[in-house]
Amino acid sequence: MKAATVIQLRKELETLDEDYLRELCLRLARFKIENKELLTYLLFESEDEDFYVNGIKEQVDKLFEEINKKSYFYIKKSVRKILRLLKKYARYSNSKETEVELLIYYCYKLKTLNPSISNNLTLTKIFLKQIENIEKKIIKLHEDLQFDFRERLKQLHK
Repeated sequence: MKAATVIQLRKELETLDEDYLRELCLRLARFKIENKELLTYLLFESEDEDFYVNGIKEQVDKLFEEINKKSYFYIKKSVRKILRLLKKYARYSNSKETEVELLIYYCYKLKTLNPSISNNLTLTKIFLKQIENIEKKIIKLHEDLQFDFRERLKQLHK
């Protein structure tokens, strides 16, 4: 089965009645956890973006505390897992500001991780790649936000 394009889906959805759309959404939510998480964000958390970001930060804090620090191998696996999770949550929001905020927080947690990431080339590269991604995303934001985020980015480089 070949998936329809977004344009085709939009046109078809416009022709459907509300009850049937509701049924489709609930059916989608049953099949994948990501669909359910996205619906949860859209219905309950999209109104208060700061609350959403703070909730994700708390989850990231907890995940960083649970990292097995016996070897850099386990640290790398955990750090990558946290980054995947963070990017997924940023995609739900669809806000560049939220994405930059979460990535800066991730880099801060990574930099303050003990044992230091500077002792491992892979972890250092992950950190630098995320700094690079943040810089690319900051350009697309409003000038005031750019200034604020660049200041926070300078703090990370120190």
